[in-house]
Amino acid sequence: MNFYYKKLFKRKTPILAVTMLVFAFGLLGSLTGCSSAAQTKESGNGKLKVVTTTTMLYDLTSIIGGEYTEVTALMGPGVDPHLYQASAGDVTKMQEADVVVYNGLHLEGKMGDIFATLTEQGRDVICAEEGITEAAFLADESNPDIYDPHIWFDVSIWMEVAQHISERLSEIDPENAGAYQENLKEYQSELEELNEYIAGRVEELPEEQRVLITAHDAFRYFGAAYGFEVKGLQGISTDAEAGTADVSALAEFIAEKRIKAIFVESSVPPKNIKALQAAVEANGFDVEIGGELYSDSLGDEVSGNDTYILTCKANIDTIVEALK
Repeated sequence: MNFYYKKLFKRKTPILAVTMLVFAFGLLGSLTGCSSAAQTKESGNGKLKVVTTTTMLYDLTSIIGGEYTEVTALMGPGVDPHLYQASAGDVTKMQEADVVVYNGLHLEGKMGDIFATLTEQGRDVICAEEGITEAAFLADESNPDIYDPHIWFDVSIWMEVAQHISERLSEIDPENAGAYQENLKEYQSELEELNEYIAGRVEELPEEQRVLITAHDAFRYFGAAYGFEVKGLQGISTDAEAGTADVSALAEFIAEKRIKAIFVESSVPPKNIKALQAAVEANGFDVEIGGELYSDSLGDEVSGNDTYILTCKANIDTIVEALK
């Protein structure tokens, strides 16, 4: 079992609900058997049935898989993966899929035992975490034994994940390996352009203005990659609570540094950031809410930011324009 999921039950997890789902999951697996992806493809429409957890992985897997995959995401836009609890329907979707793709690094903390059961059953499971060199991981400042799971905010790391997914799909479905590798090549070029776009926009800000304050500590990979000091009101998981002392300390920091803007997140309720704004005002400084950032989810079709690339561009545009 992945190291990070060994700590699953130290968190606020409904143990009975998880246990019942895992039991039902195992029973379903024993009844249906563990047929390979190649076998189940033959009995369907010829496409790999892939289930992903987050919207980021849905977008990435859909692009790499192209016409040879049929991809479904468990989580929709605006859903917080830290707190997400799998339903019985989710369990069925994963059991019936040819491939399951998840982030790892404890992002989907309440689903840990389900992924472990899938692996034990010999199912085809792709974990994004396993495609990244350990040196790239950032440890949680409050707990060095746990890594920050928000790997997609460094585009160069996301390129590693793309390569890993391409390689794993090629192993699972060697008949279409050439297509997966070609899709990867084309997408890597787009990601390189995205990286250049973000770096160019960052250059519009003086270094002393590159301070990013958000609802929870989701942007540390972004900060490390693009030269921002990053502070989140909550920890790396939204399961953590922000106390009065946290709000007061961060409010003092903002007032002292005269930071122009702080940001809400699409998958996190805005109440804590609004409380922070009020606390800053009590310290004699007015700070604006600079806009909404996409943190643990991509945007939706209505926003027009429903791909990884569009979401990343929307984020950096919002950040730069608010902090200028």
